[in-house]
Amino acid sequence: QVQLVESGGGLVQAGDSLRLSCAASGRTFRSYAMSWFRQAPGKERDVVAGISSSGGSTYYTNSVKGRFTISRDNAKNTVYLQMNSLNPEDTAVYYCAASSSVVPLAHQITSWGQGTQVTVSS
Repeated sequence: QVQLVESGGGLVQAGDSLRLSCAASGRTFRSYAMSWFRQAPGKERDVVAGISSSGGSTYYTNSVKGRFTISRDNAKNTVYLQMNSLNPEDTAVYYCAASSSVVPLAHQITSWGQGTQVTVSS
């Protein structure tokens, strides 16, 4: 099991960019698929993007395609989420997750990070 710590959230204006990072502890990071989820107030936690253990396969939910990019550096035990052209609808707490699937179901998730707040003002 890995422990995950997110960073990089903050308050930005519409149209700005942010890069989230998720640092993992442990030597097994490279064996996990990694995903970013987000949860807005009063809403469910939904997957935003996912990447396979090798980085060769990625997934994006429709609302972020063309704006967000997920990547990973297995040498640094870190997964990133580059977010461009942010809009107020992207406001949420963002969580990273380690699992056995690029688009994991709940029972497939091994570890969650603590979350980082992203707030986009109009």
